[in-house]
Amino acid sequence: MAAPHAAHGGPAAPRAASGPGAQAPDAPRGGSTGPRATPGTAEARDAAGGSTGQRVTPGVVEAGGGSAGPRVSPGPVEAPEAARGGSAGTGTGVGAPPGPVEPLAGAVARLRTVPGRIRAGAAGVLVLLALLAAVLAAGVGQARGGVGTIGHDAGPQVVVTGDLYFALSAMDAQVADILLIGGEHGLGIGYDASVRRYDRYRGLADAAAVQAAQLAGSDPGRLRTVRAVLDGLGRYERLAAQALQLADQAGYPAGRPTPEVVATYTRATDLMRLQLLPQAYNVTLDSGATVRASYESRRSAVLTDRTLVLAAGTVVLAALVAGQIYLARDFRRVLNPALVLGTVATLALVVAGAAVLSAEAGRLREAKRDGFDSVLALSRARAISHSAFADESRFLLDPERADTYEQTYLDKSLAVLDVEPAKDQPLNLATYYAGLGRQITAFTAGRGAFLGFFGDEARQERTRAGLVRTLAAYRAVQDNDRRMRALAGSGDLSGAVRLRMGTGRSGAIGAFDAYDAALGALRDQHRRVLDDAVRAADADLRGWDWIPPVTAVGVAVLVLAGVRPRLAEFR
Repeated sequence: MAAPHAAHGGPAAPRAASGPGAQAPDAPRGGSTGPRATPGTAEARDAAGGSTGQRVTPGVVEAGGGSAGPRVSPGPVEAPEAARGGSAGTGTGVGAPPGPVEPLAGAVARLRTVPGRIRAGAAGVLVLLALLAAVLAAGVGQARGGVGTIGHDAGPQVVVTGDLYFALSAMDAQVADILLIGGEHGLGIGYDASVRRYDRYRGLADAAAVQAAQLAGSDPGRLRTVRAVLDGLGRYERLAAQALQLADQAGYPAGRPTPEVVATYTRATDLMRLQLLPQAYNVTLDSGATVRASYESRRSAVLTDRTLVLAAGTVVLAALVAGQIYLARDFRRVLNPALVLGTVATLALVVAGAAVLSAEAGRLREAKRDGFDSVLALSRARAISHSAFADESRFLLDPERADTYEQTYLDKSLAVLDVEPAKDQPLNLATYYAGLGRQITAFTAGRGAFLGFFGDEARQERTRAGLVRTLAAYRAVQDNDRRMRALAGSGDLSGAVRLRMGTGRSGAIGAFDAYDAALGALRDQHRRVLDDAVRAADADLRGWDWIPPVTAVGVAVLVLAGVRPRLAEFR
């Protein structure tokens, strides 16, 4: 602290300079013994601080020639220390740092001005535009991910594994047919034609297994299962080849194979039914579960993002309209052309974006329910039907396991089309035949519904005509099964075999081929629905990776261009 002043009326005692602004006393001029106060020094401020000495007005103080007291010269007035944040009487000359409220107070003050309000409004619109573009881009990404899963990733894998399941079932069915005719190579479609069918299904199974392995990608569980199917398929082919070789060497009559042939084929068909088919089916189920989970989450996200796009777009449009009204009212302008263009562009983006997301949600639904689900259900129905048809040959081929094959045939038939027996009647093949006829007749007449894979298809209106044809062919297959079992039960094994291998309109193979063709055509119809929906979805999304950000940037430029002339009026 500076030394106190001398008493009023006496000469001023010299003081040591203090504070950053203080200077040492000048040398006496003109014989004067009094000190001189330098502008901005502690002495001047102390004099203003209320000492008991002579009062000195803040300013530039000069010493007069020979005067003992300080002389005040006119000069710029300096604000008191306390007014600049310092404490009175300290004499340090250093102000306290500005308080934290000063920037906030300045910002609030700027917002109270017209330019400040314009800048704040423009900044708010830009933030809302960025939010709108981000939400729309997220919705497009969800739609693209859902379409990719159903149409390009897990969906095709399900179709491929369905083809694998079908090819494996058809392979085993052809082996059973070849073994059933034995040495009578002209029975049915003939030995050579049966072998060619077997080779075709084997090639299809090999190709489907390899493709399933490729589509499994880096999924270790699915890849391990597909590799197990490939390994098991190799073992099955060796056992089937041994059984066919034994049958060719034995040359037995139709329906009467040797025990060695039956034993070898039993090992092969058990490997197929108990290992390969369940493994292929598990791959199909896993891939199908992936598709279902992706569909549910992606479609829900697309619909949510559509709502958010509409909400964000409404807010942006409201902000743009409010800005237009504000500028028109305060600046006497009718319209701001740049803001009008920005509003129109934003409206177009919101409407188009919401329309695209709505369309994508519909495409996903169509691809999943009308395409993928039906393709999967009908692929399973076709594969199980081939396996059930092979159970007829096994029923005749191996009398010791005939009851087992009869029960598995019933189980597979129920999976294809479930039938409830009449009240107080047991569920067996006899009641199944009767119930099947009633249900198909009712459905053809436009009444009733049923369960099973065909029950799922019955809910599809667009393919009803194709399903009616397929059900009529399926009914003929079941009628032939009933007749064949009746012949076998009466002891007419030869008649049962000839019916089972018959290729005419009344033969089992002829009826089954007609049913398989109708079922395949129905499946292909849904496959086209799936492919068309995926292609349309991909086409709808084309360009939407860049449309939201580019449009948002364009509108932002228009907003800035619209407010710039108004801000220029205040410069």
